[in-house]
Amino acid sequence: MKKNLRNILALSLGLMTTVVFAQDWNVDSRTRIDMSGDNDKMVTNQRATLGATWEGSDWGINVSSDVNYMLGSGEAAMSIYEAYASTDLMGYASVTAGRQALNYGSGALISSNDWAANRTTWDGFTFGLNLDMADITLGYASYNGGGLDEESNGNMYLNAGGEFSGWNVNVLYMTQTVAGETGDAATGIDISGELMGASISASMNKDFNEGEMMDLGVSYAVNDDMTASVGMTTYGDVAFNMAGTNMSGGLAGSGQLGYLGANDEDLSIGVTYTMAGVDLGATMHMITNSEVEAYERDVMEISLAYSLNDNSSLGVKYATDATGDVDTKYTWLTLTVRP
Repeated sequence: MKKNLRNILALSLGLMTTVVFAQDWNVDSRTRIDMSGDNDKMVTNQRATLGATWEGSDWGINVSSDVNYMLGSGEAAMSIYEAYASTDLMGYASVTAGRQALNYGSGALISSNDWAANRTTWDGFTFGLNLDMADITLGYASYNGGGLDEESNGNMYLNAGGEFSGWNVNVLYMTQTVAGETGDAATGIDISGELMGASISASMNKDFNEGEMMDLGVSYAVNDDMTASVGMTTYGDVAFNMAGTNMSGGLAGSGQLGYLGANDEDLSIGVTYTMAGVDLGATMHMITNSEVEAYERDVMEISLAYSLNDNSSLGVKYATDATGDVDTKYTWLTLTVRP
């Protein structure tokens, strides 16, 4: 028996044993067929997540594991997705320690990248303050292997979110330490609310390398089933990028448009329609560059999702990416099952 298969079976047995004695458990199975690059390939990836939870009046423990398998490869990989413990601190705050999947604000700076086979998690501590005016969370993650003269790597973040006069506001501040040196901070400010029957959102972000990204969006419910939206995303003189987020990797890596280049401007127009368990969406991105007059890029995304029942859903997404004479097509078929 191959060593990696033996390890997976051993870990699976251990996790199944813990699930039996857990107070709550959950399963998430996702199968995605990726036909990227003019539809000349078909790669089928399977990811199954099994989790267990134990909790009391002022404490909780959560453990979950991912098993990834590529059809036809004969290889499977198993890893711990989340493993953390939480406790209440005399009603004033809470602390969570361990491996956690985090999502804050628009997700441009911190998000778990659920489209990827190996999702993004943080190993560290999270402190949540129980305040009436806002939800404030302070997090810290650091790593030092203990080698001779080795410097620490890590991150610290402070996130604050709340509702003020009908507007939702979220502010995120992050620092990054590499080899003991702390560089520039990354910041994100997100604002959303309703005005004259329309939903309005704004997101302003800066990464660790002084790259800037601003996103403005307006959506309007045409009727109970249909919503139309318009958005504008602009980038500064330095390319914006944050590793491991929902937007990193572009269409091929994350299943969505992702980050663009320096000085790019994206005007998007979209419509969504929902009826009887069917969700249909279409978005057109018209991308230009403020410094390169001849640059044009058009990206079209079409998605269709159907709820088979209360526990499963089927979705298909198709995208075309045209830059000059180069036209690339992407197709994803996703089946998700939960108990």
